[in-house]
Amino acid sequence: MKKYNNHIVALLLAVAALGSCQRSDLYPVPQTSVADVSAFSTAGRIQSQVLSLYGALKAGGFYGGRYLISGDIKADNFINEQSNNVTGYDVWQELPTNSSTMVLNFWSAAYLTINDCNLFIDGMNASGSTVVGSTLAGNYIAEAKLIRALSYYSLLQYYALPYANGNGVNKGLPLRLHGIKSGGYSLLARSPVDSVYLQIISDLNDAEAGLPISNGSAYNNVTRAHRNTAIALKTRVYLTMQNYNSVITEANKIVSASAPFTSPSGVTFALQSEITKVFAPPYTTSESIFSLPMSATTGDNPGTQNQLGFYFSPSKAAGGTGNGEYSLNASGVIADPNWLATDRRWAFIASSAGGKKWLNKYPAPSPYTDYPIVIRYSEVLLSLAEARVRSTSTVDPQAVALLNAVRHRSDAATTYTVASFASATSLINAILEERNIEFLGEGLRNNDMMRLLLPLPTHGNIPQKNPGDGGYIWPISATELNLNTLCTDN
Repeated sequence: MKKYNNHIVALLLAVAALGSCQRSDLYPVPQTSVADVSAFSTAGRIQSQVLSLYGALKAGGFYGGRYLISGDIKADNFINEQSNNVTGYDVWQELPTNSSTMVLNFWSAAYLTINDCNLFIDGMNASGSTVVGSTLAGNYIAEAKLIRALSYYSLLQYYALPYANGNGVNKGLPLRLHGIKSGGYSLLARSPVDSVYLQIISDLNDAEAGLPISNGSAYNNVTRAHRNTAIALKTRVYLTMQNYNSVITEANKIVSASAPFTSPSGVTFALQSEITKVFAPPYTTSESIFSLPMSATTGDNPGTQNQLGFYFSPSKAAGGTGNGEYSLNASGVIADPNWLATDRRWAFIASSAGGKKWLNKYPAPSPYTDYPIVIRYSEVLLSLAEARVRSTSTVDPQAVALLNAVRHRSDAATTYTVASFASATSLINAILEERNIEFLGEGLRNNDMMRLLLPLPTHGNIPQKNPGDGGYIWPISATELNLNTLCTDN
């Protein structure tokens, strides 16, 4: 199957050409070409629409950059260098407003993606399935549901209180499940957090049942969803919900019982022996469960001030490829004494004059074509390890083996055993420590602290932010509040 990169620009141009609404008719979820009946008239047009859903997901304001960036700069491992609200200074300060650039752009990009998915599902149910046949239609609808689920999950991490706060009883999100293609459909109150999570799990269960076992090549298996992609994402969702038994059930489908850990069926997942290979071309290793491809083609990369490398890499003058927006916090994870100097993950840390350190996981120069990672296998292993310990309150031997697999592949000097941990708590702390090191700059840090109702630690001159404090979660987008009078703010 052809790479979907080259389809995106054409699809977005088609979207613009078909839109005819006036500025006064704008909605929180923008219009899209998939509402047009002719879009479902041929197999080629239907396939192009499927690919455009991935294009929406990888927008610079969403998974192409800013969503992942926010997950790190909102936490404790980075120091803002530019004091520019356009590139998240207010997010780093824990003081975003309803009109903050990241608050507006992420909400808009995520709901545009959701609406694209809804319109596609509606159109397939109405006529598209008869064009491509039931099997392929099922595959395509499953892809749309997986992308919709990921979008809703991502929104919850910033705009709603964590599930653990009252087991999901608090205000969540407007839960839109049908496409908006004309005026009068934007008024919708926020559903409770638990209702949104139930929909996410329902979509991922449908995706698991409907997706193909394999997409036929390493590239397509990494850049498009298959059955094991849905299973992997469920481990993340259930971990966020603190449903540890379900994390174990899902992870056991794609993690063997003993080392070396691999997926026993479907697309093969396995850790890379060298961590740096995961972040280097061709970006399609067996560890890369789901990533979003970028290219130098105009419109097929994150765009100005959205790129991971632009934010985290030092400037060219300092030997990097970025803009020097965020250096590493000297008091953050790089100060962890258990992160030994011989650990291969230090290859991602660069130094510049004056002693500042920077993250160099995304070294591709402008136009910044590094693939943003949605999820990789080491996350599944560490999620399973944490779930096993929390569900049993013991120093679980398999959990130790899973933790050891991730640590030992980068740090040959460290090998964990059951005797390494005096209690279940000490093992959990080691797993969380490993996640902090392993996923630095991959957007998981804020989510990990919030799912456990932990305070967001001091960073630079920014004081600790406790659960319940203003700014612990973001305010709702001003655009949504202005156009949807049933939606209330945080």
